[in-house]
Amino acid sequence: MSECVLPMLNAIAFVRSPYAQRIDAPHQPTVVEGTESGQTAEALIEFVADLPETAYRDLEGFERIWLIFAFHRSEGWKSEVRPPRGGGKRSVLATRSPHRPNAIGLSAVRLLAVQARALRVCGIDLLDGTPILDIKPYVPYADAFPGSRAGWIDAIDADQGVHSAPGPRKPRRTAEKD
Repeated sequence: MSECVLPMLNAIAFVRSPYAQRIDAPHQPTVVEGTESGQTAEALIEFVADLPETAYRDLEGFERIWLIFAFHRSEGWKSEVRPPRGGGKRSVLATRSPHRPNAIGLSAVRLLAVQARALRVCGIDLLDGTPILDIKPYVPYADAFPGSRAGWIDAIDADQGVHSAPGPRKPRRTAEKD
């Protein structure tokens, strides 16, 4: 197999959200039970200065958008992770763990408004300052497959209920605090 040269990725925007730390944010945008407010949060996607407004103006009228972002606080990865809903270790590529071989994430959010140099969104699960690498419109006929199977997650849903969430985790204890 030959080596593939990938283009350099640059942030086109940054998230301004109410979540400063991982323990503050919901595990998924639609699962807010157990968060401090219990509500979906609003945020701003602020575009970088050199991105022309013509690049995003036609997002007006879309109800949802995909945010492709960098897990900028990820500290490496392992091939197996322990998902927050339980069920033992799973292969990282069968989870939505932020600790991945390439620290790239995908989140579907509700678009509330296209503003000057920003998008106002709701249902965010991203930390304040998260770099946005790209934005794509959510297209229902191409992006929704409601009857699809979800592997090991189907068993968790059957046991705990759909959209169950563990709630925010307590901060990890560090060696300095021990």
